Amino acid sequence: MKKILVVGSLNMDSVIRVHNIPVPGETVLAQGIRQVPGGKGANQAYAAAKLGGQVAMIGAVGDDAFGRQLKDNLAAVGVDISGIETLTGCPTGNAVIPVDDRGENAIVVVPGANAQLTTEMIDRHIRLVDECDMILLQLEIPLEVVAYVKQLGKARGKQMILDPAPAKAGLPDDFFAGFDIVKPNETELQTLLGKALPTPQALQEGARALLQKGVRAVIVTLGEMGAWMVTNAGVQTFPACKVTAVDTTAAGDSFTAAFAVARSRGESDADAIAFGNRVSGIVVTRPGAQTSVPTMEEVAGLR
Repeated sequence: MKKILVVGSLNMDSVIRVHNIPVPGETVLAQGIRQVPGGKGANQAYAAAKLGGQVAMIGAVGDDAFGRQLKDNLAAVGVDISGIETLTGCPTGNAVIPVDDRGENAIVVVPGANAQLTTEMIDRHIRLVDECDMILLQLEIPLEVVAYVKQLGKARGKQMILDPAPAKAGLPDDFFAGFDIVKPNETELQTLLGKALPTPQALQEGARALLQKGVRAVIVTLGEMGAWMVTNAGVQTFPACKVTAVDTTAAGDSFTAAFAVARSRGESDADAIAFGNRVSGIVVTRPGAQTSVPTMEEVAGLR
């Protein structure tokens, strides 16, 4: 099995249950709040390890209780946390996540230590880059670090996967060039391209625009509609599992992690996407981020 390295964020999530997510100027009452380990990078590392992957992570937390909890939670499923640095005088990243009765969410992230990740930190843990076969990146850490890790990974022949969230408009073409896989959802794809893509045809054309920036394949996740894989050879459609969503937090992260684990086992892109759909189909039926990730046995039982 190939080794996976995740370079990214670690947050403690404050998940708030509400009947409806408030609009500007509205006050709503919550049914409850709980703290759940999260952060896009940590979610992917945790999910990949729990699904049987060989996983290491590079990131940063603060010297506080949240930071210790997040590292311990990753270590508990076998993630190599030697590349996660603890920074003094800086809080651990955290996120506030209201979740409504339909399972939909909104996320506000306070970066904390994630914003302090530097290229020098990457260099201090270059051993993890050298030892891995595949690198997963997201956009909750500084963009210069993402670009630097991509450069290091491509020079060493690693498979590079970008989950472009939180999506940012106006990124230059060379930021995308060299990624093997870019995995936006439909909202993120529109943000990346800086324009509305109101129809399936427009979304597919948007994915092709990323291919023109030097990406090998674009996987667009579509929630209950499943996913597309768009390459220069065409578009493949992958149906979602039929489930009742409770909380969509970490569904995209779990899909990315599952895809990476399947690829690390030598499965094709198509089989890896189908596996990702099964995993995320379970995740949305449970509350929270890392707490919602299934075991391999649970995934095998899903039809």
